[in-house]
Amino acid sequence: MEELAHGLKTSNKYFLWVVRSSEEAKLPKNFSKETSKKGLIVSWCPQLEVLAHEAIWCFITHCGWNSTLEALSLGVPMVAMPQWTDQSTNAKFVKNVWKIGIKVR
Repeated sequence: MEELAHGLKTSNKYFLWVVRSSEEAKLPKNFSKETSKKGLIVSWCPQLEVLAHEAIWCFITHCGWNSTLEALSLGVPMVAMPQWTDQSTNAKFVKNVWKIGIKVR
């Protein structure tokens, strides 16, 4: 999580990051404050509405089936970060079959 936070911060791009309340402690100290001009960190968002917005150019996802289908149906490129079960298979399809994303190693 710290590496992802570092990447978002140094990219100097606008971002929306959904971080569960139970995971907030894993964020680097002062990350929210230091990125508040370009970043928005929330505990929940209406994912389908966000993915459908014209400003979205990339979706970093764990590749759960629902998230994958939503991004795929809207043509949003994905950075796949599978965690367990079917997510690795879904990420493989995102990269190798549908060719709409990459998979993090």
